[in-house]
Amino acid sequence: MNSFNILKDNKQILAYLYLFLSILGAILPMMANFEFAREYGNSFDINNFISLANANPAAQSISRDLLIGASATFIWILNESKKLNMKNMWIVYVGTFLIAFAFSAPFFLFLRERRIIELEKIN
Repeated sequence: MNSFNILKDNKQILAYLYLFLSILGAILPMMANFEFAREYGNSFDINNFISLANANPAAQSISRDLLIGASATFIWILNESKKLNMKNMWIVYVGTFLIAFAFSAPFFLFLRERRIIELEKIN
């Protein structure tokens, strides 16, 4: 498909697509987290959150899928960022736990594309 070649051939567009997804990945989960806090008390009760995230088989499936997929991806992020000697990785690490993995994974991909562009210019 030609639309995929546009992304392959233009790393800047791909980088900013990842940045857009990271912004959505920060906003949408945080909106749900604020709704959770509002509905279940003024604070974020992690025990109640985990309990509700496993309240039925569908929720368990999504929770387990995210836990395993995010864990594997986070290990890859650690390894890949060291290979590429990437900067500002603290944003990804902190963002994973304080914002959402839906923010940090695409934000890492944004930083990674920017680093690859930088390395290609050097070579």
